[in-house]
Amino acid sequence: MYSITSESPAHPDITTLIADLDSYQSTLYPAESNHLLDLTGLPEHSLIMMVIRDRQLNAVGCGAVVLNADGSGEMKRVYIDPTHRGQKLGEKMLAALEDEALSRSCHTLRLETGIKQLAAVRLYERCGYQMCEAFPPYAPDPLSLFMEKALVADLRLAVL
Repeated sequence: MYSITSESPAHPDITTLIADLDSYQSTLYPAESNHLLDLTGLPEHSLIMMVIRDRQLNAVGCGAVVLNADGSGEMKRVYIDPTHRGQKLGEKMLAALEDEALSRSCHTLRLETGIKQLAAVRLYERCGYQMCEAFPPYAPDPLSLFMEKALVADLRLAVL
């Protein structure tokens, strides 16, 4: 059993997960193709930060959305500890982030991921993200893939 909650990006459990992610990505890509964003310096109103915890309350995954003034957002720092993969936690994290982004009037989510992170690309594709052109602040990069998804309210709720 896992739970997903909102937490501060400065929480030690989250900083540990992000350090693990940064370490992993630094083995895959040169520094100029690693777009690492320090979430702790962002205004609270523009950030959604979530963590997945197991039954013992150990942090086993995280993810964030940086909200933009134009109603779009960027998915950042999605990471599941390797020992907890294969349990659909990535899908659950994305769904929780998307729901919260939608509740904050975000209509489109975009992301940048690396070409060597095939499991991440497959996760995003399964969750409805489609390839797109590079978007600000990124320039095209042969080691990057860019994806986006339009968020829509669940129509079943409108019927109730």
